[in-house]
Amino acid sequence: MFHSSPAGWLAALSAFAAIATSAQPAPTVLNYKSALEGYRPFTDDKPIPWKEANDTVYRRGGWQAYAKEAAEAAPPAAAEPSRGRSDAPDPHQGHAMPMPAQKEKP
Repeated sequence: MFHSSPAGWLAALSAFAAIATSAQPAPTVLNYKSALEGYRPFTDDKPIPWKEANDTVYRRGGWQAYAKEAAEAAPPAAAEPSRGRSDAPDPHQGHAMPMPAQKEKP
């Protein structure tokens, strides 16, 4: 039968602790950079009087001028679909979706 003594366990534990501390590499220096290092607090722009804002919009042609300006902006070429191109492969080629079974009417 195995009998253990507290002195034996204490010696083994202290030996293990000595080995564990000697096997650790030298501590590395960590560089810390705060995520808030370049933070600039929000600053409200000075509000202009509503009358002045309305006059500015009126001088520019009203909301119609802004709508016309947005409509005249050219859409990006990549956003245009390739309709009518015969060299484009069929994106649905090889796909088959079975139709659901028809339920009989009573």
